[in-house]
Amino acid sequence: MTVSPHGEATRTGPDKTTLLFAAVLPLLSVLDVLIFSHVNLEALGVRVLWAGELVLSAFLVTRLSGWSRRLFFLANSAIGSVFYLAVVACTGDVDSPYVHMVMCLPLLVAIVYPEEAGAAIVSGVVCMLGIGTLVVLTGHPPAQAIAWASLVAMTSFFGVAGSTQFRRALEARNEARLERTRREAAEKLAGTLAAQALSERLATVGRLTAGVMHEINNPLAFVHANLRFLQEELRAQRLSSEAHVELEQVLAETRSGVERVQQIVLDLKGFSRRDTEESTACALTDVVADAVRLAAVRLKHRVHVKVELPPGLPPVLATPRRLVQVLLNLLVNAGDAIEESGREPGQILVRGEARGQRVVLFVEDNGPGFPPEVLPRLFETFFTTKGPEKGTGLGLVISRELLEHCGATLTAENREEGGARLRIEWPAHDQAAGTLSG
Repeated sequence: MTVSPHGEATRTGPDKTTLLFAAVLPLLSVLDVLIFSHVNLEALGVRVLWAGELVLSAFLVTRLSGWSRRLFFLANSAIGSVFYLAVVACTGDVDSPYVHMVMCLPLLVAIVYPEEAGAAIVSGVVCMLGIGTLVVLTGHPPAQAIAWASLVAMTSFFGVAGSTQFRRALEARNEARLERTRREAAEKLAGTLAAQALSERLATVGRLTAGVMHEINNPLAFVHANLRFLQEELRAQRLSSEAHVELEQVLAETRSGVERVQQIVLDLKGFSRRDTEESTACALTDVVADAVRLAAVRLKHRVHVKVELPPGLPPVLATPRRLVQVLLNLLVNAGDAIEESGREPGQILVRGEARGQRVVLFVEDNGPGFPPEVLPRLFETFFTTKGPEKGTGLGLVISRELLEHCGATLTAENREEGGARLRIEWPAHDQAAGTLSG
C-alpha cells in the first residue's frame, strides 16, 4: 500500500489480503460440517459468490482513483455485509451460530478499508437493517431487533473513529513527506544559486584579469628593459670587484622578481581561460630549488626551509614554471601561518619520495596546522583565513587546477606531531617512453 499525493492510500497491485480472504471463504464451509454435521450447500454457494466478488474487486480497485475509488469502497462494504447476512440467513437466521459476528462486521470493514471512514457507516447501516429484518421476519419481539441494532451501531461508531484516526495519521505522514521534499528542493535550489553565483564571480575574475593584464605588463616591460640597461651599464663601469658583484646580484634578483610578476599575470590569465601549456618531464630537484630561492625573499629571517630529495628521484610530468608557482604559493602560505602563530624557530620541510609507480612531494611546516572546521574548505574558491590585505582565496584553487592539468593531485592534512602537510602526487614519468607509468 502506498500514499497518493492527496493523502489517499492506494495499492500498486492486487490486494493480496483480499485475494487470501477470497481463497479462504469457501473453505469456511468446514465449520458448517463441524456445527451441523453436513455441508450447507446454500451457504457454500453464497461463500463462492462472495469469493468471486472479492477477487474481482482486488483487481478492479487498482484501476480506480479519487471519487470512483471511494464509491467502490462504499459499495464493496455494502456488498460484503449483504453476503454475510445471506450466510446467516442460510444457516438459521437469528438462531445461526454466525449471527453474533454481525455486530462486529462494521469494525472488520473499518480495518479492511481504513482510508474510507464511510465504509464502516455503510456496513453498519446495512447490518442494522438486515439483522432487524431477520428478527422481525422470524417472529422475535421488536425489542430484540432494537438491541441488535444498538450493538451494530456501537461497533460502527468505533470503526468510524478508528478510520478517522488512521486517515489523520496518513495525512500527517504525507504532509511531513511533502514538507521534507519541499525542504530538500529548497536546499538544492540554494546550492544551485550559490554555484551559479560562484561561476559568475569566476567569470568576472577572468574578464578583469584579461583587461588588467595589459595595464600591468606594459609598465613591467619598461621596468624589465631598464633593469637590463642598468646591468649593461654596470658592466661598463669601473667599480671595485666587491661593489660590482653586489650591485649585479641586486639587479639580477630584481629582474627575477619582475619576470616572476609577469609570469604570475600570464598564469592567472591562463587559469581564467582554462588555457594549458604542454607538460614535459622535469626534475623536482631543479623546480624545488627555484621555488625555494624565490621564496627566500619572503621567508628570510623568519623561517628556515629544508629540502630532502633523494638522488635518483624519477622525473614528473609538469610545466616547470607552473610547478614553481605552485610550490612558491605553498611555501609562502606555510611561512604566513608560522608567522601568525609566533612559532620560533619556524621550519618548513620539502621532501620527496618514490612510492612504486608514483612520485610524492611533501611540503610540511611546524606551524599551528589546519583547524578542523577549515580543513574541508581549503580548496573552495575565495575561501581564506587570511585578512583581506593578504589573501584572496584563489591560491590553493589555482594550485590544484594547475596540478590537475598535468595529472597530479594536491591534498592537505595535519601532521600527527603538529603542523600542516600539503601533498602533491604524480604518476612517475618514464623518460625513455615519454609516458606516465602507474
